[in-house]
Amino acid sequence: MTPSIDHDAIFKELLSTFFVDFIELFAPRVLDYAEIQGFSLEPTETVREVFAPVEKGKKKTVDLVARVSFRDSEACFLIHIESQSSAYTEEDLRWRMFYYFSRLHEKFQLPVYPIALLTFDKPEKERNSRCLVTFPDCKVLEFNFVSIQLNRLNWRDFLKRENPVASALMAKMKIAPEERAQVKAECLRLLATLELNQKKMELISGFIGTYLRLNEQEEEVFEQILDSMELKTKERVMLFYTDWEEKGREKGRQEVLQELLPEVRREGRKEDIFRVLKARFQDTPLTLKELIEKINDLETLGNLLVQAATTPSLGEFESVVRSMA
Repeated sequence: MTPSIDHDAIFKELLSTFFVDFIELFAPRVLDYAEIQGFSLEPTETVREVFAPVEKGKKKTVDLVARVSFRDSEACFLIHIESQSSAYTEEDLRWRMFYYFSRLHEKFQLPVYPIALLTFDKPEKERNSRCLVTFPDCKVLEFNFVSIQLNRLNWRDFLKRENPVASALMAKMKIAPEERAQVKAECLRLLATLELNQKKMELISGFIGTYLRLNEQEEEVFEQILDSMELKTKERVMLFYTDWEEKGREKGRQEVLQELLPEVRREGRKEDIFRVLKARFQDTPLTLKELIEKINDLETLGNLLVQAATTPSLGEFESVVRSMA
């Protein structure tokens, strides 16, 4: 029971929070001529309105448009997030970037710096970032944009970049299957070296946890790597890693609860309580199953489902059942 991931929203939150760090990481020359520290983001509704004719109802607009100071005036930075490689053809993506550029220029009458952040896992083939319209005697249009294709970037190249965006996005770069545990550990190690407030630490550790979910074998390798870290770094990593994991487990319990509770209340299916117990504790003692089978009151079953999803141990849950039976 894995909830769907809103990739666009996750990336938008990351880039909205760390816009300056993103530019510093992927377009550092911009810092030589633009003052981006005082940037301002255009409201989502404004961006959606500007791009509506281009999107034609295909997707919810989540692109970032930031205004920055540029040569005693202003400029717009467009960051288009493309999370689904199958949503559009390569040619369609190139021309949509041109249309986005045109719409922004028409709306604000400002120079526009277009960036496409490609976050999908497959394919790994490099995407073209140029549009060209020519005739035998005339070049009518040549449009270029910055293309950042994460699945073509080597995570090792970002290991020593003291940048929060690097710490997060390494989790979406080109990673061999046997490297997943190592990459997660390195992402968190880099995060531990940064001076960020608690909210920003949680944002990045949550991003890493979302895109690098490890299986049991990988978790063992991950823990071995943590054990080899310098003590101070390890303690800092474990501090926010353990906190994020616990929040993730609690969120998972609540999602299970919200999905199953209406069904239990409607039909009184005790099997759903057993499913939650199996997911959390694996084996359920026969004596406990027999106790639950004796309960037929829908409200009591609903309360038991809450307890099944939140009680820390199976022993404590059995005590609760005995008090209700």
